[in-house]
Amino acid sequence: MKRLENKIALVTGGSRGMGAAIVQQLADEGATVAFTYNRGADKAAGVAAALTQKGQRSLAIAADSADPSAVVAAVEKTAAEFGRIDILVNNAGIAVMKPFEDYTLEEYNQTMDINTRAVFVGTQAAAKHMGKGARIITIGSCMADRVTGPYGTLYAMSKSALTAFNKGLSRDLGPRGITVNLVQPGPVDTDMNPADGEHADAQRKNISLGEYGKVEDIASLVTFLASPESGYITGTAITIDGGTNS
Repeated sequence: MKRLENKIALVTGGSRGMGAAIVQQLADEGATVAFTYNRGADKAAGVAAALTQKGQRSLAIAADSADPSAVVAAVEKTAAEFGRIDILVNNAGIAVMKPFEDYTLEEYNQTMDINTRAVFVGTQAAAKHMGKGARIITIGSCMADRVTGPYGTLYAMSKSALTAFNKGLSRDLGPRGITVNLVQPGPVDTDMNPADGEHADAQRKNISLGEYGKVEDIASLVTFLASPESGYITGTAITIDGGTNS
């Protein structure tokens, strides 16, 4: 029997990059997976089609994480379709990297809306559909603990809020048998931060292993935290950064 057989999962931002890898690994372990996407309907359809081809059920939901009502609607659609939510992965996020004095208020609002508020709103809605043994996993960033270069102030600020959120939520939901954990990736080869990008070589200098992580590395950790083996882990931030913060 697969580790996540008969589990219902919702992954935000699941059409590409880390999100798509997480969707695939959860499904491979037996979960039925709903996932949200904003832009890129073709990529979302491709993820869903790949799962269908393997005989796995899924549900692709168009939802802008900057819109709190859309986030809640995605949760409710998942619960209505499948009856409950056993695993929530808050993955959707953006990064606006530039000199501090050049940030606009619009960029601040968008970053905080997607990286922070959507996590709060989505988790609050999903918790109502969760029972004992459920899992809440949020994708943060190693930059919440250490910023190794310029231009990441706003992003680091938005991700650092998740650390305290994770700790507090573990206290609130622990009595219900729900675990809450934070995954903090370092440089991972995605569209947002490609391993052959303009700033990639500068980032490699800070990585003990000397190379970018793969999306599968993050998905494997998320899958472990969603599994029965992680039942006594909660309120914890796990950094997976190849030694960037060592």
